[in-house]
Formats: sequence, structure tokens, C-alpha cells
Amino acid sequence: MKTIEQLNLKGQRALIRVDFNVPLDEGIVDDNFRIRAALPTIKYCVEQGAAVVLMSHLGRPKGQVVQDLTMLPVAEELESLAKRAIVFSQDCVSDQAIGVSVGLEPGQIHLLENLRFYPGEESNDPEFSGKLAQHGTVYINDAFGTAHRAHASNVGVVSHFREKGIGFLMAKELEFLRDRLETPEKPFTVVLGGAKVAGKLELIRKLIAKADRLVIGGGMAFTFLKAQGAQVGRSLVDASLLDEAADILRIAESQGIEIFLPRDVAAAASLEKGVAWGVTPLDGLKADEMGVDIGPETCMEFAEALDGAATIFWNGPMGVFENPAYQTGTEMIMSVIASATSTGAVSIVGGGDSASAIEKLSDPRYFTHISTGGGASLELLSGNVLPALEVLA
Repeated sequence: MKTIEQLNLKGQRALIRVDFNVPLDEGIVDDNFRIRAALPTIKYCVEQGAAVVLMSHLGRPKGQVVQDLTMLPVAEELESLAKRAIVFSQDCVSDQAIGVSVGLEPGQIHLLENLRFYPGEESNDPEFSGKLAQHGTVYINDAFGTAHRAHASNVGVVSHFREKGIGFLMAKELEFLRDRLETPEKPFTVVLGGAKVAGKLELIRKLIAKADRLVIGGGMAFTFLKAQGAQVGRSLVDASLLDEAADILRIAESQGIEIFLPRDVAAAASLEKGVAWGVTPLDGLKADEMGVDIGPETCMEFAEALDGAATIFWNGPMGVFENPAYQTGTEMIMSVIASATSTGAVSIVGGGDSASAIEKLSDPRYFTHISTGGGASLELLSGNVLPALEVLA
């Protein structure tokens, strides 16, 4: 694959697939992390004398025009961040929108309307791809968050371009999620959390082949605990994966990997607001209670597991961090990883809810790399081929 610095951009129209799939709150961008992550690529193209056409999806309109999912709030946020005017088209493949792109002067930036307002985006329709291609003379993919999908804007469109490559964000994702974790500096500690085990099995198996310590928290921990015969009450358990979980623990133990699982938890009868909760040892968890965060003893043990690590990979919060009462474990993990990073450790955060937690509770600058892709990062780390990168090779 060519990187953006290998492309001739002067006088060209750079059609860039970005990932501006950001949360909105009453028509205002609530978290601009993904927009900020794309700015270096956009700025570079402008500095090289190119006009820029940006295309992205937002939400899941399922091929229909949904006004609540218009890209207009994104255009306004981008204008504020980039400190320059943004031309916005209320369509992505109309003759008018294509005409705007063709008429751009070097340095101008044009943002297209939501790609997923058309069913042709997700179905990778050739006609839709061809229309998108008319916006640019050079193609750049900087949308890692969608790289695991074979859509028109990141796969179908590519065949229409001779000059094509990846942007700075995509290159950085590959550097850390592929290259750095292929041969991580030791000791290597893996911290996994989040609600579900499903979808992470390949990732876990691949990482334990390299890890020195494996820390498992969040809702997914209870499937592993249940596999060990522990009392988990009404905590989230994927019964269909108990054998898989037990096998992973056996493999890790046979390879001499230190395994850390919760010893105590914050427990509640439900996740409804106002429900009383308390800290209890795992064996004290009542049959009608569920674990909603790791407890203080577990926090200390997990912190010790991170001590001295040269490389840290973290994916998934330690509890239901959206509720302030249940964010202590996630805050602790972030604080310890940030501290380790400040003393030289390489910290790689696997995107998704972990990135959201950092935006809410910490500062992205304290971590070496925070991925912009949830599903894409899991696929890449699991060793799977990403369609959007395969077509650029």
C-alpha cells in the first residue's frame, strides 16, 4: 500500500474516506475524537495543494434518508476544528454534489452527506461506487473504523483510481495494532474487559501467545469465573462459551502466563438508577445480584499486574462505567496505564468503549495510541484480513 506521503496531491482532488461516525446529542457532536483523528490527513492534503472531498457514514439509516443522521452537525464541528470553511452537500452522489467537487479550488474542503442514506453503500453497489469516484482524482482511505467492511466507499470505489493509498490515521493504526503488537516489547500485559466474550475469542487466543500477564475484568470476566466454578450470581455469563473460556485459561496457564480475574466486585440487583449496591467478595455474591464493577481488592491486584509492563494492550472497561457509581475500576485501569505510559511503557487502547471511557474520564494524550476502530481493531488483532486494506495492496 502507498501511504499519503507517496501520492502526488498537488492540483488533485483528494477523495478521502474518513470515519466521522460520531455520537450526536440533539443535533450537536457529543464526542469529536474521530474528527480530530482525521485532521492531520486533511491538513496535509491541503498543504500539498489538493482540494479535499470527505465522505463518511453516520449511524445506521439502513439506506434511507434519516434527517437526525445528517452530516451537517459534523460539518459544523469540522469547520470549528479545522478553522476553515467547509462546503457541505446534502447528497453524496447527485449531479449537483459531484459538480461542487469538480469545481473545487486547491485548499477547499467539501463534505458529502451520509453515505448510508443510500443502500448502495453497504451493498457495495458498482453504480454507486462509480458515482462516488467522480468526486476525486486521488483516493485516500483514512477510515480504520470501517476497514473490516466491504462497502462501496472503501472497496468498490478503489478500482476507479490509479493513485490511491492510506492516510496518516490508517498508517498509525497499522503501526500499533499490527506491527507493534506482532513483536511487543516485554513484559507484555493484556487487559481485557467489556460486556461480552463473543467476538473476542480469536483476539484472546492470539494475544496470549505473546502475553506475559492476562488481566480479565468487566462483564466478560464472569464467563471465565463461571468456567472455574466460581459463584457469579446473576452476572453476565455466556453459557455457550464456558468450554472455550476454560480452554483459554488452560492454555494460558500451561504457557506460564499469569492470569488475573476479579476477587471482589461492586454488586447490585439491577442496573436501574437508584438501586442500592455494595462491594462484596466474589464468593459472597448473592444469587439475585450481578457484578457491575471490579472491587477495591481487585483494583489493587490489577494495578500490580500492570506494574513494570513495557507494553500494555487494553480493550474494554472494567464495569458499567456509564454510571458514575460503577466507573471506579475503569478509572483505576486508565490511571495506572497512563502512569506507566509516562514512564516509558507503550500503551495501546483497542477502541470502542475503551476510547469512549478515556474521552469521558481521562485524557487521550496520556496514552500512546487509542484506536478509532472497535470491530476493525478486533479483526486486525485477531489476524484477519481487512477488505478495505486488501484492495489497496
